[in-house]
Amino acid sequence: MSLGSPDATELDVLVVGAGFGGVYQLKHLREQGYKTKLLESGGNYGGVWYWNRYPGARVDSSIPHYEFDDPALWSTWTWKQRFPDSCELRAYFSHVAKVWDLEKDTEFNSLVKWARWDDSECLWTISTEQGTRYRARYFLLNTGFAAKRHIPDWKGIETFRGSLVHPSYWPQRGLDLKGKKVAIIGTGSTGVQLATELSSSVGELVVFQRTPNTALPMNQVNYKDGKQALEREAYPDLFKSRPLSFSGFSFSPVPHNTFDDSPEKRRAFYEALWGEGDFKFWLANYQDLLFVKDANDEAYSFWREKTRSRIHDPRVRNLLAPMEAPYSFGCKRISLEQGFFEIFNESHVHLVDVNSTPVEMFTEKGIKTSEKEWEFDCIICATGFDSLTGGLKQIDVKSVSGQPLAEYWKNRTRTYLGMAVSGYPNLFFTYGPHGPTAFCNGPTCAQMQGDWILGLLNRMKESGERKVLVEKSYEDEWCQTIQEVALKSLVPGTKSWYMGDNIPGKPREPLIYLGGVPSYYSTLNDVAAAGYPGFHFEK
Repeated sequence: MSLGSPDATELDVLVVGAGFGGVYQLKHLREQGYKTKLLESGGNYGGVWYWNRYPGARVDSSIPHYEFDDPALWSTWTWKQRFPDSCELRAYFSHVAKVWDLEKDTEFNSLVKWARWDDSECLWTISTEQGTRYRARYFLLNTGFAAKRHIPDWKGIETFRGSLVHPSYWPQRGLDLKGKKVAIIGTGSTGVQLATELSSSVGELVVFQRTPNTALPMNQVNYKDGKQALEREAYPDLFKSRPLSFSGFSFSPVPHNTFDDSPEKRRAFYEALWGEGDFKFWLANYQDLLFVKDANDEAYSFWREKTRSRIHDPRVRNLLAPMEAPYSFGCKRISLEQGFFEIFNESHVHLVDVNSTPVEMFTEKGIKTSEKEWEFDCIICATGFDSLTGGLKQIDVKSVSGQPLAEYWKNRTRTYLGMAVSGYPNLFFTYGPHGPTAFCNGPTCAQMQGDWILGLLNRMKESGERKVLVEKSYEDEWCQTIQEVALKSLVPGTKSWYMGDNIPGKPREPLIYLGGVPSYYSTLNDVAAAGYPGFHFEK
């Protein structure tokens, strides 16, 4: 079948991914008169929350920050918790789909495999793994930052006879782990949530840790009788404040430095942030936290004091909350926890430091470290994702000249404004590399970037333009901005997926715009107001 096959569905816009970004775009593109379809590889709406069904899975952004600002949605929806679990989030997405009438233009179980640009007609031809083809003027990717799972290639992994699972592939029917011997490899957000949830039901739990997690208390709240954190009358003002705060919430770092305050005042400030829970101790702290080592060390010292007091065993205490900071505080993704550190006070919960006793191989019975062989019924690989770029690169998208995106990004990620790439016309993505992404509340980013993309498409429609390309010099300049902003912070000095460190062979580079949401939002508005410099339009 040729690219121009009559069997292809003709569209104005093809949107990929049914998380916050994709459903927002489908709704607003249709309202503007674009013939649009939404493709989703999973079986329902929710994006990452469709896949994340593991025990303990929940969002670490608080309500009402983590929802759309449409009154038709929030006025008819009531949350049960300050930090909803994945089940409640899937229910919320079902509510969104119903109110916005999304299902008629959504295709589930549709994994996009490749896309080719036809320069003579200014159209993308896109094919799914199932063989369905589409031809669209615009191709919008909302694959998110966690679309490609990562499991290290351990020796002997195929020989293990028990259950082996990555948390984002957790079976919908669940796993019966009651009384079983369970391993969790990894102590990122997922590992922390899983370990906490499973510790009370499994027979033995062994957590394999490479790097300590400087997790903060979540301070969960259960809502009763329909009462929410805020009265709904306050929602519009909160939503207006989101793009004006550093990370897309309604709070930002305070506008002065750590050592501007006396030790007593600083301690009181830290205690207040700690007591509020959420990301307050990370993202509402002093403005120099992520930029000045002494300030960062001061915050870590407070975290260490609070955390070490919760752990009984001296060896475990030194592994989970070492006296010397293992990395700059807040420069790896902060997790929120609900009793994570206390589980290690239980006799059936063990902590393995893979730095001193590395994993040598998997065996039929379990895992062999340099110290001993551990036997397990189930091994959970909470080993993360090829974040930010992996989901985009696994789609075989080719440029005007035929170059695959994965090849163009092989040695260095290149974007303009964290949404477009030179050589790939009429293609935009959200919540990916070179945007504020991991330092931005998901719905805030989805709406901010989605509105901007829609504005550009409307400009093209009004001008009769069929093609838009990024100018290479502007792409180079944006990449330089990403580097320069990152180097002002402590982030590049820390090994993390923010820098691509978690994937062997992946280039080490800043993958996130670290200038904050207000600066990014202002840049987008300025570019739009100036007529979209950096983009070349053709009729």
